[in-house]
Amino acid sequence: MLIQNLTYLAAVAREGHFGRAAEACHVTQPTLSNGIRRLEEELGVALVRRGHRYEGLTPEGERILSWAHRILADADGMRMDVEAMREGLAGRLRLGVIPTALPVMTLLSEPLLRRHRAVELSIHSRTSREIEQGLHESQLDVGVTYLENEPLHGVRTLPLYDERYVLLTHAEGRHAGAETVAWSEAAGERLCLLTPDMQNRRIVDRTFAAAGAHPRPVLETNSISTLYAHVRGGALGAVMSHTWLHLFPVPDQMRAIPLVEPDVRQPIGLVWLDRQPEPLLPRALIATARATDLAALIAGPSAVTGPG
Repeated sequence: MLIQNLTYLAAVAREGHFGRAAEACHVTQPTLSNGIRRLEEELGVALVRRGHRYEGLTPEGERILSWAHRILADADGMRMDVEAMREGLAGRLRLGVIPTALPVMTLLSEPLLRRHRAVELSIHSRTSREIEQGLHESQLDVGVTYLENEPLHGVRTLPLYDERYVLLTHAEGRHAGAETVAWSEAAGERLCLLTPDMQNRRIVDRTFAAAGAHPRPVLETNSISTLYAHVRGGALGAVMSHTWLHLFPVPDQMRAIPLVEPDVRQPIGLVWLDRQPEPLLPRALIATARATDLAALIAGPSAVTGPG
């Protein structure tokens, strides 16, 4: 069985189009189509539903696609192992990160890249569900995501830190001088929140509900930088992960006040596919993470007041 033919099948499933899949594989469309047909002949089953255009995979094709992703990932890992033995660790590590964890990724990426000069790193902002899908479809090597609430399957994990939550609000507002704010009280603010497709928002919604509150956000966005920009003027407040304050200072005339009742802490960690042997590039990042106390590095004061 040619590994190249498995590559063609994976490309067609990913692109949903024979022409685009051929372009992604740098071959002609007939070459790609013939490779998939040879794979079907060898396995004795139809893998692709064909009409005038690509119409998806057959049930057998979906099963073979899962094997293809695994085999292709192992083949890549084998090549990297051999290259590392010959020339040292090199290659591109593809990392999917939930948006709330992006601000602290330099604490892992910088020591990794300093130690391994031939390694390249791609960091992609992804939802927790996209990270799980990307790992199983071999589009990502490692994820940084929530470890609880919506369990991942078929992965290993390494806890990094606990995500905590603050209310970013005007310094002269009704919570002026408060050391903490209850979730039920925060629900009365004019809030800017992340969109419901993001696990952070689902956690926030569940926490508000547990506190007997159901806020109606004035603005929703899937971009934390957009959320941050809209609260800078002080007209809106936001429920923020404390990690974002590691990258951006509290805006003028704003305060970041810890949210309590309940005191919510969500474990964030590395996730990677559960397979042996572990590929070298993920292993290098895991070793870097084990040697880095992220929780201590991003721990802030119990309440932060903006200047002015």
